[in-house]
Amino acid sequence: MKRKAVRVFALEQIRRMRGGSQSQLMRCSDGEYYVVKFQNNPQGVRILANELLAGILAKRLGLPVPDAAIVYVDGELIRHTEELVIDLGRSHVRCQPGLCFGSKYPRDPGANQNCLPATWDFLPEGHFRTITNMSDFLGMLVFDKWTGNTDDRQSVFFRHEGQFQFTALMIDSGFCFNGREWNFPDTPRLGVCMRAGVYEQIRGIEAFDWWISRLEHEIDESFLTSAFDAIPAEWYRRDERSFRELIKVLDCRRARVRSLLSATIGKLPEFFPNWICTPPESRMSGCGLEATSALA
Repeated sequence: MKRKAVRVFALEQIRRMRGGSQSQLMRCSDGEYYVVKFQNNPQGVRILANELLAGILAKRLGLPVPDAAIVYVDGELIRHTEELVIDLGRSHVRCQPGLCFGSKYPRDPGANQNCLPATWDFLPEGHFRTITNMSDFLGMLVFDKWTGNTDDRQSVFFRHEGQFQFTALMIDSGFCFNGREWNFPDTPRLGVCMRAGVYEQIRGIEAFDWWISRLEHEIDESFLTSAFDAIPAEWYRRDERSFRELIKVLDCRRARVRSLLSATIGKLPEFFPNWICTPPESRMSGCGLEATSALA
């Protein structure tokens, strides 16, 4: 069955966001706000395909990622909004109209419709310990190793009005599948949350078993194919062969996640201070592919 992504229209630019993709916060036709990435962003158009594919897969596994949408941004809106430009250093170009990737901004369901909660990129130690879903960082490490995320794990934190505790929301998955390269270098240090204390509860590989089981039982080639069908062809330059090869490798890589986790823990013992097991040697074989084999 073909999966359908939500499609909305951008109505108003709110503000420019930080980050290399030069995304924009925009109000859209469904009354929600989305962080929007454009096809001509500096990181390449494949970043949009990566974001939507990774979002669909992470949602399937029950991970706390924003809802995703395909956002249509009209050329007239871009022409009449001075801030809708891509900065190229010494020059700039207008954002490209058309189908863009949108990541829904967190909202407080009890607040005014136009009220957006503050989000934090970094929490002080005292607040960090209040995060209610710390165990989800384990699931994201499983996910990032499976999908070959070559960026550090990015997250933001928010809380609803009147609450003291924070919730972590996992964002920015554009460098899954090694960004525009669509290959899997599998460097142990990559895809890890750099915040000390995130993984301190882990004592052995069995801490990941629940997430690995979901990966093995909730994802299969059929689901991966349906996720591929939800992505606009212009986001991968209609290179269907390369995208379908990516899907096949992802299906095969599900069996290698334990070895990838073990390799990471072995290389980064400072991030896993309570680990009491000696991780086995990582087995990098599988699927008949080298770890760095290119897909395009």
